Amino acid sequence: MKPAGMLRRVSDFSELSRGHWLRELLRQGEGPSHVQASPDGQHLLVLQKNRPPPLPQVVAFQRHGSGGAELERNWQQPQPTLVGLLFLQSSGTLGSSALALVWEHGRTEVWHFVVAVGWQLLQTLELCQGARARIVSVCSQGASLVWCEERPPLDAHSDMSKCAFRFCVCTRALEVGEQGVQLGTLRIVLHNSPEYQVLASPQHVFLVPATASFATTSKFLLIWHPEKAKLTITAPSAGFIRSKVLRSSSESDFRKLLLGSVGLLSGLAPLDIHTSAVSNSGGLLVVSTKGAVNMVEPDGTQRHIFDLEGGPLAQGSPVQLKTFGSILACVLAGVLYLVDQNSGRLVEKKILGMKEVHFLESPGEEDSIQLLTQTGIYSFSFSRPEDSSRPELCLVEMVFEEACKYYQRRSLSSSKLTVEKLKKGGVFQAPVALAAILQHSLHQKQKPTRGLQDTYAKLLGTMSLELQSYMSLELLKTCVVCAPESEVESYCEELVEQEVSRVLHSDMDKDNLAYLNSVFASFPKAAWKATRSCLQLQQNGDGLLVARATPEVWKKVLGGPQQQEEVGQNGVVPLFELICASFLRFKPKWLPSFVELTQQYVSISWAYSSKEGPEGRVPLYKRALGVLARKNKRSEADDEMELELLLCSKRPKAVLQALHLLIRLKRWQRVVEVAEKRHPNSLPS
Repeated sequence: MKPAGMLRRVSDFSELSRGHWLRELLRQGEGPSHVQASPDGQHLLVLQKNRPPPLPQVVAFQRHGSGGAELERNWQQPQPTLVGLLFLQSSGTLGSSALALVWEHGRTEVWHFVVAVGWQLLQTLELCQGARARIVSVCSQGASLVWCEERPPLDAHSDMSKCAFRFCVCTRALEVGEQGVQLGTLRIVLHNSPEYQVLASPQHVFLVPATASFATTSKFLLIWHPEKAKLTITAPSAGFIRSKVLRSSSESDFRKLLLGSVGLLSGLAPLDIHTSAVSNSGGLLVVSTKGAVNMVEPDGTQRHIFDLEGGPLAQGSPVQLKTFGSILACVLAGVLYLVDQNSGRLVEKKILGMKEVHFLESPGEEDSIQLLTQTGIYSFSFSRPEDSSRPELCLVEMVFEEACKYYQRRSLSSSKLTVEKLKKGGVFQAPVALAAILQHSLHQKQKPTRGLQDTYAKLLGTMSLELQSYMSLELLKTCVVCAPESEVESYCEELVEQEVSRVLHSDMDKDNLAYLNSVFASFPKAAWKATRSCLQLQQNGDGLLVARATPEVWKKVLGGPQQQEEVGQNGVVPLFELICASFLRFKPKWLPSFVELTQQYVSISWAYSSKEGPEGRVPLYKRALGVLARKNKRSEADDEMELELLLCSKRPKAVLQALHLLIRLKRWQRVVEVAEKRHPNSLPS
């Protein structure tokens, strides 16, 4: 792993107003409870809840201090606790920043900063409508505030454990302009709910359970989509569960929201969340107590990014999370981890040797990470030319990793083959040549002057079509990631078709078969279209099903005896069964004709009783019947399908079985038709 950059100090606080005071503040005993930078990076807020009055507990520091009024705020008991420090959107020529200080009883102070004037209190507001309401969590989402508040029962003697659903999630527009502050009407997003921590991304609000004391409600997250007035239920152990548009206040009831999913939710594993934070891409970063870092996307899907070292995390051990461009920065126990969010690769691991670290905003500098420490502000900059996240370098690593797996499977030696051994050994030239060609091809798009060794030039010409196909596939993947929601389906269909075609033209090993199973499960309709395209299935002028697949593809579809012995292992189904299931779902009338086609191909390619062919083990019609038998609900159409599959096999025992079935159903006309077709001269005229 090559170093991604160097850590250097960029500030000793001298450019901040009262920088010497900030230095002393950070060095005094216990560190700050919270450090927050403004979106433009010009202001730094420090919150120290444990400082006794009259010492200020909230202090603002400005870069290139202007000498105007400073922001210092303190409070003492019995004043309620401060629950939110939020920078707000401001319009007009008000100044560079607007800030809201929110207390748990709902009182909110709105401050604004004007150059040469400094900080001024603009207005004091009341967010909550009830005098007994208590805010437990608040965030700023666009031009609105969103918060979770507790509404205690009217009966003061009520058992609080029986009033678990005494919270509600509310929102109000808050506009800061030249005429002052305009507070919109209160709107309830969710009522009769458990306690939630609210975390805002630019377009969504994540609702994370604040306690694990209630078994059912601590198994899932909620995602609110303000523009669509929609709530999504998602669980890390199950992924997306359901979404519901909240058209009226009655639909905002938490218990009614869960009515359709109680059975599913009860079987889920409890949430395992040590730390959570919103990424710059709008997803929710979640760190489990085991050290696993996952990303929950706004649509409810989840993906694993990285595993932190050191085993289980203690309850009190702080984990700092921040994303900078495509890099996830994480600080745990004085160690800085830099991880590529897209690939999950560890780009850099650096021991900081600093007691306390806070991430700061780096506006306009996605390749620079800023850290606030007791001794100053440090920057970790990436060197782009040597950056290990360059596509060609990542691809080279992937080539050698795949080569390791390939050679290890075929090796008689018990010693572990690693990427480093493969690169230095000089025995295996294939991965070296392939890596050089791929690196050259990708680099040519940026700097065409770079040449390639003569040794590989001829091989490059042979691989040109495959390289072109790879480039188009990578481009298509980029389109899927960046496409608007309306175009994603068409891009996915194209991507699935290319992937199915690629696997059908590769070795059908266990990994590829398992991969196809996941593709068919995740994208059933796209996989069905891809199958039709790869096999070139269509009806001719007589209405008969025809296919123009190559013999190599047919052999992959039908599988061999080795695959048949592994049917059902780890839930992996052979390709023939996958395709039959697709026929049953999307074009059931074609299934008997497809089975008949496969039998024709088998009779041409293998001897009738050959043990090498697929018919040497389980007849194809029986495999198709097995797929039919696995359907959850049986219908009359399925009985008819069973008859057609038995008859299309043209095997004596199968036809006889079909006749017995027809006789049992008293379908005499069909019995005569089948018998006449089977033995036309045996019936009287």
